[in-house]
Amino acid sequence: MKLLSVIRNIWSIKELRQRILFTLALLLIYRVGTFVVLPGVNPIALDRYSQSRSANDLLGLINVFTGGAFDNAAIFALGVMPYITASIIVQLLGFAVPYFQRLQSKEGESGRKRLNQVTRLLTVAIALVQGGGYLQLIRSIPGAVSPNIPDGLFWFSNIIILTAGTIFCMWLGERITDKGIGNGTSLIIQAGIIARLPQAFIFEFQKLFGDNKLLLFFVELALFFVIVLATILVIQGVRRIPIQFAKRMVGRSGSTMPSASARDYIPLKVNSAGVMPIIFAQALMFLPATAIQYFSGNKGQMSGRLHAFNDIYSLGYNVVFFLLVVIFTYVYTALMISPTNYSEYLKRSNAFIPGVKPGEATADYIDNIMTRITLPGAIFLGLIGILPSIAATLGINQQFALFFGGTTLLIMVGVALDTLQVVESYLLTQKYDGLIKSGRIQGRSTQGIQLGQPQ
Repeated sequence: MKLLSVIRNIWSIKELRQRILFTLALLLIYRVGTFVVLPGVNPIALDRYSQSRSANDLLGLINVFTGGAFDNAAIFALGVMPYITASIIVQLLGFAVPYFQRLQSKEGESGRKRLNQVTRLLTVAIALVQGGGYLQLIRSIPGAVSPNIPDGLFWFSNIIILTAGTIFCMWLGERITDKGIGNGTSLIIQAGIIARLPQAFIFEFQKLFGDNKLLLFFVELALFFVIVLATILVIQGVRRIPIQFAKRMVGRSGSTMPSASARDYIPLKVNSAGVMPIIFAQALMFLPATAIQYFSGNKGQMSGRLHAFNDIYSLGYNVVFFLLVVIFTYVYTALMISPTNYSEYLKRSNAFIPGVKPGEATADYIDNIMTRITLPGAIFLGLIGILPSIAATLGINQQFALFFGGTTLLIMVGVALDTLQVVESYLLTQKYDGLIKSGRIQGRSTQGIQLGQPQ
């Protein structure tokens, strides 16, 4: 009954209802586009190739992110991945290049618009490069390209179509962000991932049912549920550093004296980097799969080494991937969280951490805490990244194993929390009860200098 009451409350808020329907409509358009095949491509040959391809191929993971559009050779085969890559590059430039730093922090709305323009132009360039590699892959599949279409026309037209498809997906994401609910780009990626989840469930059920191991299927579901809960706990895990604000009281003699009051805290997340370390590591691990398309004719040592890192369940791939995730977690946390900024903010706010001197001592104190809590967060992210390989080793079907961890699980959980947080904010604004009985849903809020609610 609680669920029905919440749904009724959500539907009674006109603006929220319109935003939800608008989001669903645009996501439906995206899903339709994942089945529209590029001109000159034979979908039957593609289907044979996807079925014969090894399930542990890295290209299968790309197909999950695009909701099957990659294997379908659809107009949305590249999805929003070029846009994600461009956004990451621009964000990193904001840490290293003074020009981009000014655009991010000092030029306000005009700087943000200019960054968006740079991101879009970079997205086009990346889509052109990735589109060329993707078409090279299609041409290497026997019977995938119609012999009646000239090579030049096939390349020119389909590269434009793939790039236009990426730009259209980017536009859909921006429209969802502006007029829908939640982050549009994240929702598009999540829609593609969730679209593959029922098929993986059914495949695993049929496999275990045929082997008379139906009980094992429910054990796997329970394990999956526990992993999701653990992921939520780590995503929302916060280390609270208590602070105090100093008030000045005027005495009878007219002099002032400081008085400690207004206790508050600084929330430092255990997983401040979010899903970004896994995305960075995954982007690097995607390079061998891209390079293979250009070295597909080379049977030498280089090609052999590239193919060795194309197996997402191999020991070498997972060791390198785990180490990259841990390293990127520390790097991205150091880029996003500045103990010096925290210290300066506290000083400007006339606040202090009890027992710690202001200034450099405060910055060192916060830095030590961040270093300690980032270690378990980094190890957890690394384990999440290689969990699909562990699940496949334990006998779980490789299609279903992809959802036991990695980027897929973190995106599903993180985007779901963000979207539920937006819905709950609408409910609380209209004086309705929240989605949970006690407390509030917390999404992946942007880390920076922020203070929690007074205790």
